[in-house]
Amino acid sequence: MNYKFLPQEDQDIFTAIKREEARQSEGMELIASENYVSAAVLEAMESVLNNKYSEGYPGHRYYGGQEFTDAVESIAIERAKRLFAAEHVNVQPLSGSPANAAVYFAFLKPGDKVLGLKLDHGGHLSHGHPVNFSGMLYDFVQYEVDPATGLIDMDRVREIALRERPKMIVAGFSAYSREIDWVRFKKIADEVGAFTFADIAHPAGLIAAGELSNPTPVFDVVSTTTHKTLRGPRGAMIMCKEKFAKEIDRAVFPGMQGGPHEHIIAAKAVAFGENLAPEFKEYARQVIKNAKTMAAEFLDAGFRVISGGTDNHLMVVDMTNKGLSGKEAEALLDKVGISVSRSTIPNDPNPPMNPSGVRFGTAAITTRGMKEEDVEKVVAWIEGAIEARADESRLDKIREEVKEFCLNFPIPGI
Repeated sequence: MNYKFLPQEDQDIFTAIKREEARQSEGMELIASENYVSAAVLEAMESVLNNKYSEGYPGHRYYGGQEFTDAVESIAIERAKRLFAAEHVNVQPLSGSPANAAVYFAFLKPGDKVLGLKLDHGGHLSHGHPVNFSGMLYDFVQYEVDPATGLIDMDRVREIALRERPKMIVAGFSAYSREIDWVRFKKIADEVGAFTFADIAHPAGLIAAGELSNPTPVFDVVSTTTHKTLRGPRGAMIMCKEKFAKEIDRAVFPGMQGGPHEHIIAAKAVAFGENLAPEFKEYARQVIKNAKTMAAEFLDAGFRVISGGTDNHLMVVDMTNKGLSGKEAEALLDKVGISVSRSTIPNDPNPPMNPSGVRFGTAAITTRGMKEEDVEKVVAWIEGAIEARADESRLDKIREEVKEFCLNFPIPGI
């Protein structure tokens, strides 16, 4: 981006931003929840829409001067409906956890029972972890993956649902590498009279592109972030059946939020437009190809990949047999310019701040144009860094190789 005024106004912040630009350009981003937005999305985020308060919804605002904010938000809604075959969409949620909170607020009362995927088995904090608002306000019971296969055991999910009779069943993940059987979840929920809630924050872009199955026509309500695989701005949205539209909209505003961020909603609209283009389908297909290649390379190198592979953009790799914790592996790879996030593994014997695994994702590197042969090099650098972790000169050499390689793949907007 071109910075005309910031260098004169605030040199400290300008310097930090430019250093972050260099870090992103010179380094490898394998954090599964991160991606790069287009220059057009960046421009929408810096627009004068930032100046406007617009509490309420298009045609029903609590402030004047809404002609163009209404137009922007309506465009975002209509594009999201097309992407996901959704009956109703709310594009105002500020991020993923608040979106999930709004869903619970719309459908549940404090103390209601909910069934969700356990955090160290691939779920999310907002799916009922005790330290999170979801676990504090609602009576969560949790299902797990099969310890032998690393896959969600749907027979076990049904067994728990029949025993516990939850009011809602949550299907979704932050660190699960396989496709979810949305139809089976819906059948189980119907057996016990539960609402169905899909959190597709991670695979949303792959679903929008038609590369993974879409829960929106099946489930009562679906939430997603708009970054990650959707390649939009940091934010979220909620999709639901038309019969739940009023409850969802009231839960978001005035229930959970005040004024929406219209400059971010404009950026969401731009990203949704990009998602509707044929090129995005090719991108999503390549994301999955790259992830499958990465998982196969890790397995060939003797790493343990949870569930033995991936159907989407991410995987969790157990570092135990390499003599490292997830935290140590994260710090080591930072040294060579490869950003990852530590992750728990199912039934992890280690504490959450120092878990056994690392989560890898291919959404960001695919945006930069990397293909399967490039992923093979990336895994080789990871393996080399782990093997040479006590050799600073070798680590320095790998870092230079990573930097030289990454500079051949420009980042949009930089």
